[in-house]
Amino acid sequence: MKRFGDKVALVWFRRDLRVDDNAALGRALATAQRVHCVFVFDTEILDALDSRADRRVAFIWHSVRELREALQGQGGDLIVLHGRAREEVPRLAAALGVDEVVVAEDYEPAACARDAAVRTRLEEHGIGLRMLKDQAVFAKGELLTRAGRPYTVFTPYKKAWLKLVGEAELAPRLSRGHLKHLVQPPMATRLPALCDLGFEPSDLAAAGIRPGEQGARVTLDDFLERIDTYNLQRDQPALDATSGLAIHNRFGTISIRRLARLAIERRTAGADSWLAELIWRDFFFQVLHHQPQAAQEAFRPAFAHIAWPNDAALFRSWREGETGYPIVDAAMRQINATGNMHNRLRMIAASFLVKDLLVDWRLGEQYFADRLNDFDLAANNGNWQWAASTGCDAQPYFRIFNPLTQSKKFDAEGTFIRRYVPELAAVPVKFIHAPWAMPPGEQAACGCVIGHDYPAPVVDHAVQRERALALYKKASP
Repeated sequence: MKRFGDKVALVWFRRDLRVDDNAALGRALATAQRVHCVFVFDTEILDALDSRADRRVAFIWHSVRELREALQGQGGDLIVLHGRAREEVPRLAAALGVDEVVVAEDYEPAACARDAAVRTRLEEHGIGLRMLKDQAVFAKGELLTRAGRPYTVFTPYKKAWLKLVGEAELAPRLSRGHLKHLVQPPMATRLPALCDLGFEPSDLAAAGIRPGEQGARVTLDDFLERIDTYNLQRDQPALDATSGLAIHNRFGTISIRRLARLAIERRTAGADSWLAELIWRDFFFQVLHHQPQAAQEAFRPAFAHIAWPNDAALFRSWREGETGYPIVDAAMRQINATGNMHNRLRMIAASFLVKDLLVDWRLGEQYFADRLNDFDLAANNGNWQWAASTGCDAQPYFRIFNPLTQSKKFDAEGTFIRRYVPELAAVPVKFIHAPWAMPPGEQAACGCVIGHDYPAPVVDHAVQRERALALYKKASP
């Protein structure tokens, strides 16, 4: 029963699966005398997933289990529900008699629509919905140009970000002393097994993924050993040079404020380079906030109606890593096997699909959305539109990646290619990037006959480059 004068809050965890430096949890604990917590396995999201062995669901499940144990260790608990969040959260809030539901903001159009529906239902019960920034350092309209408009070019946005960021933006949002306000719910709930949710277990360890807040800490500690050389090695897919934190940023098992603060305090070229990647996240969040239609349409109207040929056979060869271009095929086989793809390879694979195979960028964007462990709509959409030259601050359409040049520059010895395209394991370095150039005798000698053991190129880059330029020129004003 609610005690007179007590304020009761419900924290709804979504993309913030941690206790440390959690904006929503911190706010509720600081302003309410009793705080309940809930997570909903939202069927509106889960039912739309293609694979029943989706690693992202397994990551969430393990992270939720760890979060629940952490809250229980502080005298509270995590109510875990399975259903439509827009119905389950208002129903639970009313049953608990809370005054306010506190959540971290989400900037994706579908999430915004869900939250608007939840707000309406809560208001019917006289319950407030408080939304707080958590997954970004600056969000929505906090960073604008001098003319009061949203930024559409990254470099000036980054300069403004670095100029304005300070202790207030990066300070932790939770005081451990307030954890005493966590309470046990009056009803008992259990954590449903993955099979109860309709999903199969995934071997996250085999994919190099350590879920939960503890997994994020270990991953960060590992990265700190190489962060200072990040700027020198980050574009080489054969090296273990990236942070590995993208999936943790996606699901909030670590605080973006903590990461930005660490990078700023590090003061090395590698840390600065990594900080720029974090700022790109903020940039894409604010683009999606101000231009939500970009989730479905070209940001630049001039390129909204390009007549893509969309050859189904070419799209299939790209998806399956059978294009005959080793660096592209290695990238696609990596994502198909692991749910991961190195960032440089994402740019190469995206450019190749759009500007060599002449396939609509939205088809590639959706393929990545279905398979990337760290899929984030704002970043995925922003990067695909960058590669397709349809987005803000995009690669100019007349700059088209040459897959051979990219391959030689970023995987010079073919180490990454051989890892994911074993048919090319014995191909000499001089031919690893263009195996079709091997003389027939050498093909036979290394056990890789082009057209038999490994496909011939499905297109000629030089020819397709001209076709792509013609498409863009026809569409441009």
